Amino acid sequence: MQVQAWSMTDVGQVRQHNEDACVTQIGDQVSLGVVCDGMGGANAGEVASRIAADTFTQVVMAGGFPPEELMRAALEDANREVYCHSWEHPECRGMGTTLVASAVMGDTAYILNVGDSRAYSIRAHEIRQITQDHSLVAELVRQGAITPEAARYHPRKNIITRALGTERSVTGDLFIHKVAPGEVILLCSDGLTNELTDQELLAIVRAGHPMEESCGRLINEANSRGARDNITAVLMELRPTTEE
Repeated sequence: MQVQAWSMTDVGQVRQHNEDACVTQIGDQVSLGVVCDGMGGANAGEVASRIAADTFTQVVMAGGFPPEELMRAALEDANREVYCHSWEHPECRGMGTTLVASAVMGDTAYILNVGDSRAYSIRAHEIRQITQDHSLVAELVRQGAITPEAARYHPRKNIITRALGTERSVTGDLFIHKVAPGEVILLCSDGLTNELTDQELLAIVRAGHPMEESCGRLINEANSRGARDNITAVLMELRPTTEE
């Protein structure tokens, strides 16, 4: 399977700094997309997200492990780098970040997440969220205490229950997803999903525009709605290997 990838990040309409980070890399054996949404005072969120995205990418692209082990090793290294940096630099103490990543190898995407940044699968005219948010409101939805609609407007919707770099170790959820030709994997921070519904994401990606333009349209639409947070999107399009 051939992969093409596009990414875009934007500060939004309210925040003064962009604490999101994203990476895309296409290699011979693996094609990778990563989105991180940092948190912490004194702009430490910018530091956390960049360290995590870069470290995770370096480990995955270096290879050397079976895919599942590779993803978990990359998460472990990224967590350690952020955690150690926060203790070595007092101004960064307590910083952390979400992470969602998709590593495509052959016909399989290995998708890992920590926090509430998401991965979606878009096939034909259907969209499905692959990851599960590690957040307070997501837990409430899973327990049946509130509806998904109520979760979108819950006053504590931005409280995450798991983050990378805040503790010595972290557990990420790993999903093994068989990809199909024509499928698009969308990775994004909550700055996008706070503003657009899943069906609106689908409509923009499947509107018939080039994927690079679609990536920009996602960001622009979130900005047009007030973009209360930083916005980041990565689109990974899967194509048959034989396609020229």
